[in-house]
This record gives sequence, structure tokens and C-alpha cells, in this order.
Amino acid sequence: MFKIITFRANTNRRQDFGENPRDNKWLKNQLINLKNRYFPDLEIANNLIIKFGRPAKTRLGSIKHGRRRENPNTIITINGHFQDREIPDFVIDATILHELTHYSQGWFSPHPRQHHYPHQGRAVKNELTDRGLSDILMLSRKWLKRNWREYIKQNHGY
Repeated sequence: MFKIITFRANTNRRQDFGENPRDNKWLKNQLINLKNRYFPDLEIANNLIIKFGRPAKTRLGSIKHGRRRENPNTIITINGHFQDREIPDFVIDATILHELTHYSQGWFSPHPRQHHYPHQGRAVKNELTDRGLSDILMLSRKWLKRNWREYIKQNHGY
């Protein structure tokens, strides 16, 4: 039986995000809730690790294999800026759902690949729309378009 694993925290990163901090345990709970609600048919076929990564300007999330060659783990990394409570939950949820869609379509998971390229033919957008998530995609895209550039200017060490 495989499971969703909490990644240990990196204590060298900014930690002063106020009460109810977003940490890797919070992120794991978000993933479990979103998976159960929107991907109930998805089998977690290997260990799935989700963690906050380093703060980045352009990459919101990524998915990759762990270091083991046999039965590799899958690691979903979410932008470290998303630990800040200033970033709305729906932006983080949309990013997690995007990466979970890659997992379900066979990218860095034991599932068979459904497409030759990960975004071929709007595969991710179509999958999320089919699962009733077009609203969260639109909200996230609008928020990022209106606010992300200014947020990065203020918080990414310019």
C-alpha cells in the first residue's frame, strides 16, 4: 500500500507567516482533501510526497521522480512563496490540482501515459474542466495576472 507522505521542513527558509502557518503538513492535508474530492477514482500507486520548495518567480509547481531507481517516489513541489498567507488558497489548490492531473495522466507516476507531452492538446485544462474545476482555474489565473508581478517585486528580493 502506498501513501501520501509529509516532507520534513527546511528550517533555513522564512518562517514568519503568522498564525496557522502553511507548512508541509498543511500542504499534505490540502492534497488529500483535493484528491478525495476531485480525483476519487485516482489510485495513488507509489509514495507521493508533497512539499514546499524554494520561492520562485515563474514556476508555481512541479512534479518529478525521487532518487530511487526501483519503485521511485513521486515528489510534487509547490512554490515556496505560497507559504505566505497573502497568496489565496485557491491559487495553491489550482496548482496542486494541476500537478495531481499530471500524476493521474502518467507523468512521473506508475500510471500509463495518456499523452506524448504533458500539456499536449490542453490535456491538463481539459481534465480539470471535465472534473468541474474550471472556476478555480479561472480564479487562479485572474489572481495571478492581477497580483503576481507586484507580489514578486515586493517579496522576491528585489
